Amino acid sequence: MKNHGMCLQRNDTELELGVGYNSSSFFLKSLRKIWQTIVNYLVANQELKVWQKMDRHGNIYWQAYDPVTGKSFMSGSESDIRAWIEQIYK
Repeated sequence: MKNHGMCLQRNDTELELGVGYNSSSFFLKSLRKIWQTIVNYLVANQELKVWQKMDRHGNIYWQAYDPVTGKSFMSGSESDIRAWIEQIYK
């Protein structure tokens, strides 16, 4: 009875391990990238947002929103907005 089994050479094993390693490495890099995107999104949604708006009469005013507390503030004065922000973060 003849043995028709295959014998792996050293070079074949290294090639197989190399391909597997590269696939795992690619998978881990992709997974890290996805995780970082999720973290960035969650952090960005927790940041205080301040913007300037103009009403239909051309008056400029400031608006601020704090997603952590759910509070918002509107004023025609930049110094009022700064005071409100300082009050929230005390």
